[in-house]
Amino acid sequence: MLPEHAETRPYAGGKMLAAKADGIGLITFNQPEKRNAMSMEMWTGFGEILDAFSADDSIKVVVLTGAGDKAFVSGADISQFEKNRNSAEAQKEYDRATGIGRNKFHAFRKPSICRIRGFCMGGGLAIAMAADLRIAAAGSQFGIPAARLSIAYAPHSVKQLIDLVGPAHARMILYTAKRIDAAEAERIGLINRMTEDGALDDVVMDIARTIADNAPLSVAASKITINEMLKDESQRDMEAVRVISETCFNSADYKEGRTAFMEKRQPKFVGR
Repeated sequence: MLPEHAETRPYAGGKMLAAKADGIGLITFNQPEKRNAMSMEMWTGFGEILDAFSADDSIKVVVLTGAGDKAFVSGADISQFEKNRNSAEAQKEYDRATGIGRNKFHAFRKPSICRIRGFCMGGGLAIAMAADLRIAAAGSQFGIPAARLSIAYAPHSVKQLIDLVGPAHARMILYTAKRIDAAEAERIGLINRMTEDGALDDVVMDIARTIADNAPLSVAASKITINEMLKDESQRDMEAVRVISETCFNSADYKEGRTAFMEKRQPKFVGR
């Protein structure tokens, strides 16, 4: 997806890959032989990549994708269930260990886009729902098989599902554990857009480049404000909204935006 000059760095023994170029960071779930199922080690690597990308001011937007053409992320690595998720107590430790990477993604301040091809199931769908945008190829499939494994889907992920599709569709997805195709996912709002398989990269990269070219402070303000408005009113951090708003209006980028508009040219934003 990225230009050839993009440097790729492995994490989690190569099962997670990080690359960047031209303001775009790319995270690849790289276990195609298991349809990119998430192991505990991959969650650790995911968190490490997010830390690196958070500290890198050259990265304006992040794209998440799965290796190969069979899956984005097919869910948790079930081969680890017998050892790491065989009881309620073991599940607590699993949640603690994997929750570090998960929480880092929930708190990630830069815009994120999921490029989805193939299966996006269970924990993989939870990752996708935690991203800002979801673009999927027409052949993709979505679902939450928790009811077929007798496990409870995480409350935070259930909340995100409800926020995206509403309680009626959330109940259908969770109670039946059936898969839905990309057309249905788009219809109910689970994904932002469905594309033809051959157009997926072009559509995702066009969106990513558009975001990367926009004013970073303004995009950050939008993300913070949207996230706070999705919370219960009593839990909203309106001080954070006020601060980022003032930062925007006091920034050099705001002056640059006004000047570029008057001069009828493309603005050059620097994030300050």
